[in-house]
Amino acid sequence: MISSFAVARLGCNPPDSLVLRRNHANSHYFLVSNFSPPRGILKQILCRSLSFTQKHSNQKVLCYHKQEFPVLSERSIEEVYDSLTERLLSSAAKVQDINSKYIVGLAGPPGAGKTTLSSEVVHRLNNLWSQKVTGKNSVSPLEFAIVLPMDGFHLYRSQLDAMENPEEAHARRGAPWTFNPELLLKCLRSLRNEGSTYAPSFDHGVGDPVEDDVFVSSEHKVVIVEGNYLFLEEGIWQDICSIFDEKWFLDIDINIAMERVLKRHISTGKKPDVAKWRIEYNDRPNAELIMGSKKNADIVINLGA
Repeated sequence: MISSFAVARLGCNPPDSLVLRRNHANSHYFLVSNFSPPRGILKQILCRSLSFTQKHSNQKVLCYHKQEFPVLSERSIEEVYDSLTERLLSSAAKVQDINSKYIVGLAGPPGAGKTTLSSEVVHRLNNLWSQKVTGKNSVSPLEFAIVLPMDGFHLYRSQLDAMENPEEAHARRGAPWTFNPELLLKCLRSLRNEGSTYAPSFDHGVGDPVEDDVFVSSEHKVVIVEGNYLFLEEGIWQDICSIFDEKWFLDIDINIAMERVLKRHISTGKKPDVAKWRIEYNDRPNAELIMGSKKNADIVINLGA
């Protein structure tokens, strides 16, 4: 399987140019015209020279004029997970304040594999941290990283019932307007300013959020927020996007993603014709909207089919 780990096109300057840029606070700019770096050099730039510190510190991000420039090509998915883990471990090491967090946004369409990617990276981060701390202390360490899913910020079914067109609201559940972005922004701001927060999870059996079911403590230094619409530019979503220290987009061919979502629907008991209708009426339009936000990511990750 060929996997790639690429940077998104962020409106770079002249063609064939390499720019290091980050749009937070005091940015550094590096421009090398007519430069096509060898793979090894580019990897070194991305994994080492590309230093992310706290939100208000000098930060850099790799921006290449090509839409996708493979760095971790022809590698296993496990190695991609490990590379992302090392990247975050290095960034989190610079977090000094006890309440500070390194907050990563992970977006992508339904079926891209966001839950798997975020869980794998967090699992590796916690294992590495546990090994490091256990060597110094016999006390079992608390978790170092945690996943905060956007699923918990769905509107309740009762809220959909109260809308002007309840039937449409339920049929389109999963669209941006069926979420509560105000609550998500409140939670993220609490993390940024106070270092901890309670957040809702989502009970798929019941079909509704579960309040205060996820606790992000001051001990968590890395938080990966995963969800569909984190990088949208409309309304309050733009404020949410601005919170993240680093933005990852998990790219995938929409047709492959929809095949996965179709299987997911059928596995939950939906009849095949109902599942296919839902894909075309709701899931695919949502996925196309999400793909349009890829340009706002710092890093694009493509794990292949």
